[in-house]
Amino acid sequence: MNVEKAWETLKQHSFKRTKNREAILEFLAERDGYTAAMDVGEYLKKDNPGVSFDTIYRNLATFAELEILEETDLNGERQYRMHCDPGVHHHHFICTVCGKTKHIPSCPMDHIAVNLPGVEIQGHKFEVYGKCPQCQ
Repeated sequence: MNVEKAWETLKQHSFKRTKNREAILEFLAERDGYTAAMDVGEYLKKDNPGVSFDTIYRNLATFAELEILEETDLNGERQYRMHCDPGVHHHHFICTVCGKTKHIPSCPMDHIAVNLPGVEIQGHKFEVYGKCPQCQ
């Protein structure tokens, strides 16, 4: 997802274009992987020292809820990245050092569900963690 598509989604849900939202989206759009909320906050505080982490977390949560951002728990903290393909089911390999991601082209649930007869699967999350070639 790019920043303009993100603004279209926000507008459809009656969210106003603010300086903080703009800065968050621009910052994450430039990143190649997952980024910690604290890093987003440090970036915003350079130009707006009065911005609260509550504002940052609230906007990140809203963006994730609207599928503008993907979120994960990496190294014990919530991290975010621009959504690759909203509405399309997919999974990632995530580098535990730099946060860069690589798309996994198939869903492992196709194989796992075979071993779960009689259950109703309502959702899942599958991420593979390790070190990318540059961080090894």
